[in-house]
Amino acid sequence: MCKRCDWGTKNDLMIKYHDEEWGVPLHDDQKLFEFFVLEGFQAGLSWQIVLNKRENFRLAFDQFKPEIVARYNQEKLDELVQNKSIIRNKMKLAACVNNAQRFIEIQKEFGSFDTYIWGFVDCKPIVNAFKTQSELPAKTELSDRISEDLKKRGFKFVGSTVIYAHMQATGMVNDHLVDCFRYSEVQKLY
Repeated sequence: MCKRCDWGTKNDLMIKYHDEEWGVPLHDDQKLFEFFVLEGFQAGLSWQIVLNKRENFRLAFDQFKPEIVARYNQEKLDELVQNKSIIRNKMKLAACVNNAQRFIEIQKEFGSFDTYIWGFVDCKPIVNAFKTQSELPAKTELSDRISEDLKKRGFKFVGSTVIYAHMQATGMVNDHLVDCFRYSEVQKLY
């Protein structure tokens, strides 16, 4: 049996997410936006709750196409607030529209969101060597800096902890534990 990070063993959905997505370097703008939105919804909640609703979010948010989400109006937001299959926090829903607009501004400025966000790590993942779950930081100086820059650009729900979770999910950092089978597998993808 393969050794996994402790958090990635809770149920089949978490195992699949841990084994196939978490920590894999991601460079697709639409997928980066998806994780950006989902991490924002996770604020104050568990990742399990968000992951359980992920497919519903994809349907509700037009597959996370930022150019569509950026045009959502109040009528669409009112519809989303009534959608019981997603997290219906009004502030987070409104932040998604705002963040999609800011996301597009970054794409125009940098050519892609990928270029912007990965520029903070010189386009190369940071490889950590944690042995226990308790060693994993909730945020770092780098996530503080990225969070600050995003806030200056007008983004919402982008605190340092949310940004660090985004960095972990999208492979900007390899925070698989060193004895997890994915630790070395993910490094081969660099």
